[in-house]
Amino acid sequence: MSPAPTTLADIMAVFEGSDGDATRALFDQLEKLGPAGVVALNLFRACKNSARAKVYRGGQRGRGSYRSMAYDRKAWAIDNLADVLGKHAAALGIAWGWGLDPNQEFHRHVLYVDAPTGQVSFHTAPRGAGPDYVGGWDGARGTGAQRICGWIAQLLQAVPA
Repeated sequence: MSPAPTTLADIMAVFEGSDGDATRALFDQLEKLGPAGVVALNLFRACKNSARAKVYRGGQRGRGSYRSMAYDRKAWAIDNLADVLGKHAAALGIAWGWGLDPNQEFHRHVLYVDAPTGQVSFHTAPRGAGPDYVGGWDGARGTGAQRICGWIAQLLQAVPA
């Protein structure tokens, strides 16, 4: 199994790549960190699934399109994230919740998470479990992966060697 990355560059490489061993090593390391690591792991997973869903093309006979399968996995990851946030966000001081994007026709529901390195958000068709978000969108586009991977790097670098 690959060693878990700890630098922002290495964590971003795992995010952008398709190395299952490296991803599992990162997830194993994050799980050992307790609630903060579990929240970070689920943020990473939801963000990566969201990014993949936007680019996949083609499909498999009898299973559907890769894009459809990726959006199903994104929805699963967002549900897991909302569940983990419901259990741990308050103790970690992480604000989160659901809002509406009036500019979207179908994927109107937005899960907002105020990670320690900045806000991340995920659009989805159905609203998931959890509270309403009391804030608003910060207006930053395309920053989710960088913010999540930055927080993961902070968490992993804080662990004594």
